[in-house]
Amino acid sequence: MLAYYVEAHMRSCLAPILFDDPDPEGADAERASVVAPTEPSEAATRKTAARRTDDDLPVHSFQSLLADLGTLCLNTVSMPSNPAYSFDQPTQPTPPQARAFELLGISP
Repeated sequence: MLAYYVEAHMRSCLAPILFDDPDPEGADAERASVVAPTEPSEAATRKTAARRTDDDLPVHSFQSLLADLGTLCLNTVSMPSNPAYSFDQPTQPTPPQARAFELLGISP
């Protein structure tokens, strides 16, 4: 159950860069009836057609975004002249990765 809760929370935070509808309440408000099928909001339709966000970043599915975030790593760098001296150097996030971390409110 915890995994479903975490995924639902992440999807709601990351909706602006996912194919998910960023404004489901707005789409529900535009419905004529409660039994009528829900139409996607204008923002979701625009995002799906262009496959780009309003920030001009590529739109991801939840699984492809997780795969993209998985490319961040922590490299251990050592000097050839002194192998005992080493330090950790994290990779720089790409713009979509940086935006995802910003939306989640965490730092890579």
